[in-house]
Amino acid sequence: MKRKLTPKQQRFADEYIKSGNAADAARKAGYSEHSARSVGQENLTKPDIKQYIDEQMAEIASKRIMDATEAVELLTRIARGEEKETVISSTPEGVYESQKEADLKTRISAVKEILKRYPGDDKLVKAQIRKAESEADIAESKAKLLRGGKDNRQVKTDEYLEGLKAILKDE
Repeated sequence: MKRKLTPKQQRFADEYIKSGNAADAARKAGYSEHSARSVGQENLTKPDIKQYIDEQMAEIASKRIMDATEAVELLTRIARGEEKETVISSTPEGVYESQKEADLKTRISAVKEILKRYPGDDKLVKAQIRKAESEADIAESKAKLLRGGKDNRQVKTDEYLEGLKAILKDE
């Protein structure tokens, strides 16, 4: 069963997340000035408080870091010309701010980045995959031969030769 934090522990954890300083967080949470340092360190060792801090930090990090879906969505908006950038122009009359969509080169670059992640039904990609698989099979066969192992064809040939020897002995 998960134990809830006391209001003071909750304030301590929230202040610690903001500052990263246990003693300062303890003082701001309402612990006495004299015991703030030791209480702060002690609170950081308590499993419930530590778990709460870890969960909050993970949530903060996930909000700050772009995930793959978000990145592809941004690239898609750029490729479609939906994403605008602010351009500041200076003229003798003054400074002007305007919005413009990405230029053609940037849009093509965004499309290429998307296609790297989603190749679709590209014949070139399929050919490259087929070639890589074939090269892997060849390398595996060579490795077997170098280790002294026999591949399936060699085993069948050996069996066939043994069968022929047996027939010839019987005659």
